[in-house]
Amino acid sequence: MSNPIITVQTVVKSSPEKVWKCWTTPSDIIHWNNPSDDWHNVKVEVDFREGGSFLFAMQLKDGSDGFDYCGKYDKIKMHELIELTTSDGRKTTNTFSTNGDEVLITEAFEVEAKTPLDVQKDFCQAVLNNFKKYAENNTDSSNEPG
Repeated sequence: MSNPIITVQTVVKSSPEKVWKCWTTPSDIIHWNNPSDDWHNVKVEVDFREGGSFLFAMQLKDGSDGFDYCGKYDKIKMHELIELTTSDGRKTTNTFSTNGDEVLITEAFEVEAKTPLDVQKDFCQAVLNNFKKYAENNTDSSNEPG
């Protein structure tokens, strides 16, 4: 039996290529993958391919709390879809729907048992909002990953 699913969304005013690059490149992820200025990533490792692994080590800047978000990529469709499984077996699906110069990102994830649902939803929505801000304001045009 699967866990309940939470869904969060945002619309990013940028090209699908730039959104994809910002979402999948460690040098970008480290800048946006946090819900607020109180958090930061102390490590980001990505082997971005089906069967590849990821690790986002998040921590409060004061060091009072932190966790590793890690697992493996199950399915990748360039500019459209990323499905992954976390190290504790929960599934997440990220879809990227392009409409002109906007990309709707929808993240649906199985909840974890210890944290209240509203806290998980608010945390993930805040991370998505931070991604939107980063992707819309980042002018780096380096190449996207393979």
